[in-house]
Amino acid sequence: MSITTESFGVTKKGEKVTLYRITNPNGMIAEVIDYGAILKSLFVPDRNGKTADVVLGFDDLASYQVNPSFFGSTIGRNANRIAGAQFCINGELYTLAKNDNGHNNLHSDFETCFNKKMFTAEVLEDENAVKFSLESPDMDQGFPGNLKADVIYRLTENNGLEIEYFAVSDKDTVYNPTNHSYFNLKGHDSGSAMSHKLWINAKEYTPADNESIPTGELATVAGTPFDFTTAIVIGDRINDDFEQLRFGGGYDHNFVLDKAKGKLEQIAVLSEEESGRRMSVYTDLPGVQFYAGNFIVNQTGKGGVKYSRRCGVCLETQYFPNSINEKNFESPLLKAGEEFHSITKYVFSTENGK
Repeated sequence: MSITTESFGVTKKGEKVTLYRITNPNGMIAEVIDYGAILKSLFVPDRNGKTADVVLGFDDLASYQVNPSFFGSTIGRNANRIAGAQFCINGELYTLAKNDNGHNNLHSDFETCFNKKMFTAEVLEDENAVKFSLESPDMDQGFPGNLKADVIYRLTENNGLEIEYFAVSDKDTVYNPTNHSYFNLKGHDSGSAMSHKLWINAKEYTPADNESIPTGELATVAGTPFDFTTAIVIGDRINDDFEQLRFGGGYDHNFVLDKAKGKLEQIAVLSEEESGRRMSVYTDLPGVQFYAGNFIVNQTGKGGVKYSRRCGVCLETQYFPNSINEKNFESPLLKAGEEFHSITKYVFSTENGK
């Protein structure tokens, strides 16, 4: 178990960026940077002990300062979409950037989201972890309250990557962070991820309109391409003639997790037969956005690899999209002075051969 550091360039503003390399005894390596609290690389052994980097990303800082697909990003203050780019708290209307379809909000603000900010880093050697801290001022990205946020990346002996979130605000506000990593368990440079199998512990999902805003309905997955209650190959149904798939260009939907409120539980398993890699996902949040990388367009990634449509998939643990405006969704409202705390785990193992 060890943590080393190296330079990862200088931002346009002249800020020096550092890469932190966290290792465990099993050959697993997580690389994170203090620009954006971004997960740059994640090296995981296959069934034969050969490691591969299983997350999409870039080799250089300049690319992360653009990063249109949010590879590896910490998203904050609010992940996913808010209808009309506005919400009310205590009778006061707050407006956000209209950066999605001209009138909705996606991931807070493309230019000032957390993934475009410099965090302060602290190595937690006893935990084999790095803590990234940020002070987000009142009305940052349009959200009220001076917010202090921490994101901790921790690599465990049992091949778990834990991402732990803390925050406190001096005003009532919205707080709904997530990690936007794209996984390909064959390796980031292996092309399509549609042969992966996925299980999600969810009997319902939140259907959305043609702008990906939830209708407010909780719909059953039974009898639809959204039924992952038994593991299926992602690509088997993604092109089915089904309205929700047409709206999203494939899977890009929130699943209503079957779990106790606020409890950390296993909610999904992603697996890939050729490598034998298996990723179990745990969260204490109510939802997970399954996004199949439908809109990745010809981006040059690590090692000069060309990333294209559906070459990586996201399992973004979070509150439901537009939950601040939907009374029947669990609220992402963070009360003044109260501490936000959440944890997501991606635990890796291997399965037997074919």
